[in-house]
Amino acid sequence: MRISRLYVPIALSQGKKIELDNDSAHYLRTVLRLKAEAEIILFNGTGGEFSCIVDEVNRKTVLISVNQWHDKNIESPLLVSLGLGISRGDRMDLSVQKAVELGVNCITPLLTERCVVQFKGEKKPQRWQHWQKIIHHATEQCGRTAITEFNEISPIANWVSQQQGLKLFLDPYAETSLAELQPVNGTVTLLTGPEGGFSGQEREDAKVAGFIPVQLGQRILRTETASLAALSAIQMLWGDFNHRKPT
Repeated sequence: MRISRLYVPIALSQGKKIELDNDSAHYLRTVLRLKAEAEIILFNGTGGEFSCIVDEVNRKTVLISVNQWHDKNIESPLLVSLGLGISRGDRMDLSVQKAVELGVNCITPLLTERCVVQFKGEKKPQRWQHWQKIIHHATEQCGRTAITEFNEISPIANWVSQQQGLKLFLDPYAETSLAELQPVNGTVTLLTGPEGGFSGQEREDAKVAGFIPVQLGQRILRTETASLAALSAIQMLWGDFNHRKPT
């Protein structure tokens, strides 16, 4: 039976007993539905994970005994940063979730000219926290022990001028394909647009900043499809999709 994994942003050490915070305790009780004596894996994003036992579960408290540490690392050798044009609702949620599963190291949600999402009042920090939780749960599910860095929401013009490595942006009308390129110092930065794509000015700003327009075949892909297809291709060409699992 598969053992559930839980991210906890606290120090962990063998032999320690910890009390989960309210959010983690709620998740263990109501989503994972674990009882006392159940096995669980905890990790805190600093590398490796711990085999643990649930000691106590009640309406007020969840106590965990931390047991053996395991040196687990399933990160891709390729460092990937993703600038993700903000799209609506489930599309953005899906893009963030799958980017984590596909090994992205850093995500920055970007405000673009054609972004249809409006942030008023407390909505911006609320959405950011919502996406951060998606990252944590995706990390729990896919087995990673490193948490994808999640930057603050940024205007695209600010972001493009600060990036490194092989810098790419998706353009259905580009003539260059991914297979013609190579990462720079093992690093790739990918820029993807919102539902309406990039404006002419945004395209020019990206090119001036050193971004290369690339195409993914002859079809125009939806925003959530484009980012996932590109990340999969990047991992196949230069990452760990073509590496065999050690025996």
